Order: sequence, then C-alpha cells, then structure tokens
Amino acid sequence: MKKIRRLLVLQHLEIEGPGLFEQFAEERDLKIEIIRLDNKNALPQTKKGDLILIMGGPMGVKDIGSDRYPWLKLERDFIKKELENERPIIGICLGAQLLASAAGGDVEILKYGSPPKALAEIGWSQIFIDKSNKDFKELLEEPFHVLHWHGDRILLPNKAVLIASSMRCKEQFFKIDEFAYGLQFHIETTGAMIDKWIKEDKEFVFKGLGSNGQEILREENKKYIDKTFFKRKLLISKLFELLDN
Repeated sequence: MKKIRRLLVLQHLEIEGPGLFEQFAEERDLKIEIIRLDNKNALPQTKKGDLILIMGGPMGVKDIGSDRYPWLKLERDFIKKELENERPIIGICLGAQLLASAAGGDVEILKYGSPPKALAEIGWSQIFIDKSNKDFKELLEEPFHVLHWHGDRILLPNKAVLIASSMRCKEQFFKIDEFAYGLQFHIETTGAMIDKWIKEDKEFVFKGLGSNGQEILREENKKYIDKTFFKRKLLISKLFELLDN
C-alpha cells in the first residue's frame, strides 16, 4: 500500500512554485497543500502520509534571524523536527540548503576561478551522478543537464550522502538517511516559470552571466527545457518511489 497521500509544499515566493512536482502529484491523485511562508501562512501540522516539498527563493540560510525573513528560523526548526520524526522531505535549492542546515550543515558563498571569487551558478549544465549509486542508475545512461540558479554552496552535514555534483559546485544532490533528499538544482521548472525568473530576477542573472545573461538563458532554455523533460520527470518519479517505501 502506498503511504504518501498528501504533498505539503513550503513556498517562499510566488514565482518559485512546485511546477512539475504538482503535476506529478495531481496525476497520482495526491492531495496538495501549498503553504506560502512569505505570505505569513502558518507551518503545517504534519501526519503520517505527508511528503514535505521545500521550494527555492532568493533568501538564504545566512538570512536566518533577519527581520526581512522572520519565518526562516521557524521553517528551519520545523524541518529539524520533521527530520527527527523521519518524515519524507524533498528540498529544492533554498529547500536543500535549509534541509542541510537543519541536519547540522551550513552554506557558504559559491566561488569560482583562480583566484576564486564569488560567482553564482546560473543556467543549464550537466550534473554527474556517482556511479556507485544504484537508486538513480537510470539517469546515468546519457548526460543529464539541469537548471542551476544559486549563489551559495551547501556544506553537507556529516550524515549526508552525496549523490551528484556539477563542474562548478560539488554539493548538488544528496540524501539524509533514507527519507530526505536535497537538490541544489531545479527539476520542477516549466518554460513559463523560467521566463518569469529571467524577467524578474534580472539583477541576479546579470551578476552571474553578464549583461547578455537573459539572452544566454533564453537560448539555453530553447535547447534544454523540452529535451530534459523526460529525465526530470523520471527523477521526480524516482524520488517519490524511494520515499513511498
């Protein structure tokens, strides 16, 4: 018998919704509840049969305690409690960072180059899955390109197991025990979502990719958004399968 019956989505920004995760849950007749923490929605009371999906956002772990995002500390405390309860969790981007932090990890500014300097990872690039990982062997058959949109890197807690890395950032995909997964990259996005990000987050795009960053991203999206759809949906399916056992 399947045990996941409800998808609880912790969302931090209007444009960073569950996307393909919501489509996947609807196809399986799961109840979906979206909690907008930025709109002062209360954190949910969880129960058996819940899967918690933590979305991304421009804020970060280092903003915990700031007056601008008073709910961030409450959210991390909530995640820590749910880890102790062994509740199934998937964290995406900021969600992965909060998951790592709740388990004893941290984040630092992502740096690149020689000498290293702060430089965000933005755009589509390949992730490399550890070949010893049997759970995701279907994703090893050909290159897997995903969308990156972050300026921090995760410092994994001791109990985390690294699953995949990119050329620019080692900590891309990890698990904590057998019930929590963190993905620094985005597999949930639709074309419409990315179009909004490019338009509304243009300062971050310029900082990471330069003055023609928006055009670069639009061209990359034409190349990868449809081409990667099956593999992104496959990864979502696999995560649900592993957390539903």
